[in-house]
Amino acid sequence: MLENPENTGDYDPKEFPPFAVTVDIVLFTIVNKSLRVLLIQRGAPPFRDAWALPGGFVLPDETLDHAAERELSEETGIRKKQKFLEQLGTYGHPERDPRMRVVTVAHWAIIPNLPEPTGGSDAKYAELVPVSEIESGRIRLAFDHNTILKDAIERARSKLEYSTIATNFCEKEFSISELREVYETVWNTKLDPGNFQRKILQAKDSLIPLNKRTKPGEKGGKPATVYVTGTSKSISPPLTRPKT
Repeated sequence: MLENPENTGDYDPKEFPPFAVTVDIVLFTIVNKSLRVLLIQRGAPPFRDAWALPGGFVLPDETLDHAAERELSEETGIRKKQKFLEQLGTYGHPERDPRMRVVTVAHWAIIPNLPEPTGGSDAKYAELVPVSEIESGRIRLAFDHNTILKDAIERARSKLEYSTIATNFCEKEFSISELREVYETVWNTKLDPGNFQRKILQAKDSLIPLNKRTKPGEKGGKPATVYVTGTSKSISPPLTRPKT
């Protein structure tokens, strides 16, 4: 028989040093064919005025996902429901936060056509920053957020190979060319249109064609078939990311 869970024995929480849990959110979107990440400028120490990922301490009565959504709303004014939100990893280096021992559970999310963010709570300012600015080293982030962001970028790029998460960057209905632009933007490369269409349509149940077509563009051209995300969450056979 299992021991009564309320029986804590000789456990005394005062014997242990203070310990906190936070959440940090890497939120991706695409603006003008540029992969952007949502950053805030910190309005309070530590790292006052430095750029950082939105996030904060988890309250005693909330789940990790609820904490991520709350912090995103409080610090950026964004209340739009994420199409995709996933835990990325746990980061707990003893010196990652100068205030105390803090372990953070990082999340990453995708929202298409993200509304203009606004600062709030302890964030002075919020902005959609090109990922290339951080990867080039021109922007350094507070805490260990450069490491978290680097991991999130690689997670996004790798998952495009074998899952259908690329469609989360699109509106509900999209064309193959719009989906290809997502891959080109996230992978920072150019793809052959014919090869991409052939490979993506080989993936069973990943896309569902609708009985409608796109409107002709300003330069004319044949209207394209419109698709929605299919029932399968995986792409098989997977796409191959070009080597850079």
